[in-house]
Amino acid sequence: MNSTPSAKPKIAIVTRDEEGISLQDFLSSRLKVTKRAAKAMIDARVVWVNRKLVWIARHLLKPGDKVAFVVQRSTGAKQDKTADARPHIRILWQDEWYLAVDKPAGVLTQGRNSAEELLRVQEHNPDIHAVHRLDRETSGVILFSKNDEALEAAIAMFKTHRVIKFYNAIASGSVDRLSSTLTETIDGERAVTHMRRLQASADATFLSLRIETGRTHQIRRHLSGIRHPIIGDRQYGMKHSDDPRVLSVTRQMLHASELELPHPMISGVHIKAHAPLPADFRAALKLFGLGKRGKK
Repeated sequence: MNSTPSAKPKIAIVTRDEEGISLQDFLSSRLKVTKRAAKAMIDARVVWVNRKLVWIARHLLKPGDKVAFVVQRSTGAKQDKTADARPHIRILWQDEWYLAVDKPAGVLTQGRNSAEELLRVQEHNPDIHAVHRLDRETSGVILFSKNDEALEAAIAMFKTHRVIKFYNAIASGSVDRLSSTLTETIDGERAVTHMRRLQASADATFLSLRIETGRTHQIRRHLSGIRHPIIGDRQYGMKHSDDPRVLSVTRQMLHASELELPHPMISGVHIKAHAPLPADFRAALKLFGLGKRGKK
């Protein structure tokens, strides 16, 4: 769905004849793609002007401006024909009540062409519902119920904070502490994130994170708050960078690796699922000099 993080950003320089052209029209013309495809690139926040992230399609360019971008697989006329191809959702664990699946990055949890909708078709069960959510660009474990009774019981379980959720992230910069707990409130609500450093290089850190609370964008906002935003996070991350590697990462490097909770319907049983790191995440680790195995 996204171009691999190892893809090198391309750079185009605005000519005098292109003075006053919008960023969307510039990309459409230079890449020979539709304006819709050019807008999709800008919306994906993979376009930089003079090393500054720009997400406004109408942004006017000046002669000499340097436009850097990563061409995504979904860009271009050939890809337009396959844009509605349905990805297969990998099931990590299931029983008669629930499914734990590995949601790919770039797929919504709920809505049109979402993981929920895809699973209903894939499993021939229109009663499948998401118990909780992951951001569109976050990959990894997510739990779905197979009927309304299971859904209500799982939602009640999540409210008890007996659910254990682990994530992996690649953060900008070198995090000094081996472990720490982030407790900055989010939207006036208590938020707790336990952070452990697995490995660090000069420019990035591979982290394991466990959240006690589930506030909106909690991990992304907590890491941004300590000035180590997630690499590829265009909302809370860096808006300006001289590092071409940062430009080449086309989605936030956040992955829900583990989920564990008491089975809401069967006493004494636990649901536990693990999702391995996806290929784009492993490629980003390599890109920033971080190995497969973190140092504990």
